[in-house]
Amino acid sequence: MGVDAGRIVLAEDDPALRDLLARRLTSEGYDVRLLDGPRLAECDDLDADLVISAFSDHGPTIHDVRQHSDVLLVAMMPTDTCVMDALDVVDAGADDVLVKPFSPRELVTKTKALLRRRAVGQTRLRPLVFDGLVIALAAREVTVNERRVDVPAREFDLLVFLASSPRQVFTRAQIMQHVWSVDDGIGTATVTCASGEVVVGGGGKVVGASLVESYPDTVSSWTVTASAY
Repeated sequence: MGVDAGRIVLAEDDPALRDLLARRLTSEGYDVRLLDGPRLAECDDLDADLVISAFSDHGPTIHDVRQHSDVLLVAMMPTDTCVMDALDVVDAGADDVLVKPFSPRELVTKTKALLRRRAVGQTRLRPLVFDGLVIALAAREVTVNERRVDVPAREFDLLVFLASSPRQVFTRAQIMQHVWSVDDGIGTATVTCASGEVVVGGGGKVVGASLVESYPDTVSSWTVTASAY
């Protein structure tokens, strides 16, 4: 399968259109499962990365689906759907809308875009894991040897920035740009390099000092390097 491949549930009552779309999605490397429209609202676990479903006045609603799942959802709407109605569908919980008739290529393009954005979002929030150290990005928590360590907000941001690119050297300007905003009024002297350690603030506080104090044996094996120019 390609990079964008995933599991798709396709719900469409028109057999000809359903088969056409299923063949095209399958040819793109997706694992496609067909489902009758009325059954869509009854599924507690759709077990899919994306649902592509037809919606009308006589079938399940977006609200019905959202009661059971927060899966990515593309709504296929009838030909007479106006722009405002399509926007209402998005407001109701659909991630994208296609108004019939549409080309299979348009569906594939929207499918790839949605799954790609979801994959990027999941990657960005994936915890950073090192030997004994776990940085949970979504929860903004740091644990060492399965014990939580309180890290100040700015130190957490700096720790994430450096840990996201291990063994890479950054200039002071790069660190200031990514961790501190320009309007903070903090000079470049705020970040200096002393004996190979990243130091924050005029008081010379080592970033992650709370980690060092609590777990010196573990943290002593970690190396964080910043250039001093």
